[in-house]
Amino acid sequence: MVSMRKIVGGKTINNMGAGGRMSDQFDDKKILERVPVGPPFSLSDLKKAIPAHCFKRSVIRSSYYVVHDLIVAYVFYFLANTYIPFLPPSLAYLAWPVYWFCQASILTGLWVIGHECGHHAFSEYQWIDDTIGFILHSALMTPYFSWKYSHRNHHANTNSLDNDEVYIPKRKSKVRWYSKILNNPPGRVFTLVFRFTLGFPLYLLTNISGKKYGRFANHFDPMSPIFTERERIQVLLSDIGLLAVFYAIKLAVAAKGAAWVTCIYGVPVLGVHMFFVIITYLHHTHLSLPHYDSTEWNWIKGALSTIDRDFGFLNRVFHDVTHTHVLHHLISYIPHYHAKEARDAIIPVLGEFYKIDRTPIFKAMWREAKECMYIEPDQASEHKEFEENCLH
Repeated sequence: MVSMRKIVGGKTINNMGAGGRMSDQFDDKKILERVPVGPPFSLSDLKKAIPAHCFKRSVIRSSYYVVHDLIVAYVFYFLANTYIPFLPPSLAYLAWPVYWFCQASILTGLWVIGHECGHHAFSEYQWIDDTIGFILHSALMTPYFSWKYSHRNHHANTNSLDNDEVYIPKRKSKVRWYSKILNNPPGRVFTLVFRFTLGFPLYLLTNISGKKYGRFANHFDPMSPIFTERERIQVLLSDIGLLAVFYAIKLAVAAKGAAWVTCIYGVPVLGVHMFFVIITYLHHTHLSLPHYDSTEWNWIKGALSTIDRDFGFLNRVFHDVTHTHVLHHLISYIPHYHAKEARDAIIPVLGEFYKIDRTPIFKAMWREAKECMYIEPDQASEHKEFEENCLH
């Protein structure tokens, strides 16, 4: 097996082929315990375990969640726009961050619905899914079709070191010099802030942390190597959608001022991007998660090499995307309102191959930033190993 390992605190720790289910309290020994290589079940076995109604996509029920989230977002906007400007400055400085957190949270729920549209999990009609997804993602500064196609590639090649689209860990020999300089508490704070604030726009603009192509790649160029010939027109449509949003922002700035637009819209959208990166980073970064080269990778091993997380009350606000991610990588077209039931149905089949980490989110972010720095081949691998000097 060529699953990878990470070096932590001067010791080599092997990544297991899949992990056991976590208890509420993070258990180092349990999380690092190796389980059998190669699942003894098929995707068909998992589908048979899921109740048939979980596969049904209802445009009425899906639309309810869109309307619900839009109403809540409008209430937050109304309260902020109506009352915060008239508060004393000392209270306003407290009220704005509360608004930003609440609005970013509910808008992240809308972003998740747009993401489901890209997986054809909104309705039985692809044109409805693409229309709703295009509107929601464009309004939240995400190129819908462009991201839909690169995200599809990620699902098709999860945890393949050669072909995955994003969250590809560094081999030890490829770790940059600045990573060594930043390998300390202040450096990790900087790295986390940089990743969560600028990570998503830089990924879209420059494909940072993404698959290495033979030339420059981004999500706005229809001719980018990320996309196939038949996708290029829709990539251009994504750009037009964003241009329309930028024009609307320009009109709003002219009418209300840049500060108003920034506070009401700009910061919450930045918060959406931050939430999205935090969620996906934690889904794909963990000491127990293996990565495979082309000699060992197959689709189901890659799909099982993700981990569920617990965001507390935000699980519901984010439409359960946080703690049903393993299911999502196995069967991505199940709508979010059936996801928990479907996840619970396949857990007995998955057994040790199901992974959930309930470590508090801030603690988990810090731990992963500290410990998940690079990868090396498993000691049992027949392939050449990298040098073992530790960065810590």
